[in-house]
Amino acid sequence: MALMPLASCLNSFGAPQESLTTAEVSVPDPGPGEVLIGMLAAPVNPADINVIEGTYGDLPKLPATIGNEGVGRILALGSGVQGLEAGQMVLPMTFGTWCERMVVPAGSVIVLPGELDRFQSAMLTVNPATAWRMLHDFVKLEPGDWIVQNAANSGVGRSVIQLARALGWKSLNVVRRESLAGELQAAGADAVVTEECDLRKEWRNLCGGARPKLALNAVGGPSALNLANSLASGSTMVTYGAMSKQALKIPNGLLIFQGLKFQGFWLKRWRENAKESVRRETYTALAGHLGRGTLFTPVHASFPLGRVVEAVLAAQQDQRGGKILLDLSA
Repeated sequence: MALMPLASCLNSFGAPQESLTTAEVSVPDPGPGEVLIGMLAAPVNPADINVIEGTYGDLPKLPATIGNEGVGRILALGSGVQGLEAGQMVLPMTFGTWCERMVVPAGSVIVLPGELDRFQSAMLTVNPATAWRMLHDFVKLEPGDWIVQNAANSGVGRSVIQLARALGWKSLNVVRRESLAGELQAAGADAVVTEECDLRKEWRNLCGGARPKLALNAVGGPSALNLANSLASGSTMVTYGAMSKQALKIPNGLLIFQGLKFQGFWLKRWRENAKESVRRETYTALAGHLGRGTLFTPVHASFPLGRVVEAVLAAQQDQRGGKILLDLSA
C-alpha cells in the first residue's frame, strides 16, 4: 500500500491544463463504520468534464478530488463494519473517485458479485444505471415494445441498446454519423438513423408500424422534437442531457392532442431518493448483465492518474472508439 497515494486535485474551475493536477495525499485509517478502498479504475465522463469546467449542476468546494464513479477493492475495515470483507470488489457511491485510495462509509459501497473486469466495472455506476432507471421508471414496457433515443452512440445510449435487447424491447436509435450504424446494430440496435431522418414520416417503416412508447433525449432542440414526433399517444419523453445546449420546443398539439408527457432524469437525485434496496437491486442486476456479457462498453484508452490532464483532453475528442479511463492501479 502506498504511504502517500496520489489523488486528483481540482484547484479552480476552467480548462483542465490550468486547473487540474495530481498530488500526494494523506489517507487516514478507516474509522468506525468506514472502509478503506484501493481504487482500481475510473472513467472520464462528460459530467466530470463539466465539473472541471464549473458548468455542472452540483459543484464541489475547491480544492477537491473529483470523479463521479469507479471501482475499487476493500483494503481494510473500520470497527463495527459487518457484511463486508477485505478483498471484495466494490462500487463506491461517493464523489471523489479519481484517487488511488479513499476512505468511505461502509454503507455507501455496492459489493460486486465476484471478480469482474475492472474497466467495465468502473463504468457501471453512471451510464448503465441511468439507462436502467429510464427504461424502468417512466413507462411500463411490454415485450416487443419500441423505444427511441438520440445520442445513441453515447455511453448511456449504448447501454440502452444492450439492455433493451436483453430485456426484450426494440430500439430506434438516432446518431449524427451514418458510419456508426454498423457497430450499434452489432451491439443490438434494431434501427439506426441519422439526425436528418424525419421520424414523423419514417417511424412506420423503421418500427414496423408500431410507434415507440418511450423517448430518451440527451440532445434537446430540434433533435428532441424529432423524437417526440415519432411517439405513440400518451407516451413519455425523458430528458437526461442537453448536448446541443438548445431548449426543448414542443408544439402545443403534442401535449393537447397526443397527450405526451415530458419528464427529466438526473441519476444523482435518483440515488439520493431511492430506497437502499432499490439501489442495490439496480446495481446487482447491472453487474449480472456485465458478467453475462450482455452489457459492454468499448474502451478507447486508459491513462495512469499522473496523466489525468491528458486523459481529460482525450475524453474531449470527437470520434473516439470508446471511453477514456484512469487506470488507478497502474
